[in-house]
Amino acid sequence: MISQDKIDRIKALVLDIDGVLTDGRMGYSDGEEVKFFHVRDGHGIKLAIRAGLKVGAFSGRQAEANRKRAAELGFSFLYENQKNKREAFQTLLEENDLNAEECLYIGDDVVDGPVMKQCGISATVADAPDYMDQFCTFRTKKDGGHGAVREVIDWLLQKQGKWEQQMERYVS
Repeated sequence: MISQDKIDRIKALVLDIDGVLTDGRMGYSDGEEVKFFHVRDGHGIKLAIRAGLKVGAFSGRQAEANRKRAAELGFSFLYENQKNKREAFQTLLEENDLNAEECLYIGDDVVDGPVMKQCGISATVADAPDYMDQFCTFRTKKDGGHGAVREVIDWLLQKQGKWEQQMERYVS
């Protein structure tokens, strides 16, 4: 059980890209990298931003698709080519005047583990390896790239009491 105090402290959502925002597959077309992002994850990110959360991503790789999706969704931050995500996380905290416990991190592999352990709340996607459970607060029901990010955002906004306000524009 996650305490309401921990939930209420969350100000930033930090996402891994490959395996979380995407299903982890990569394709190449005439030298261009191709990635697929789930549209409902994108809409969830927009809801989180409208609710006042900072949202962004870390990636161990660098790709035009990452930058394009981040710009399209209005990410607050994007750190690419981060081989040491712990260092990237420290930079994020300093640049955004955040504490680790104010962050919710979603990761899918061991490179995310050190940051996941530091955050106030951390999640791993349903299709992540079982050993990821040692790093996370909970595991999503949905796979990476298939709505896992939206699942976490919906949960967080509901638990923080921000859901109703975000839904007003759709149900009024």
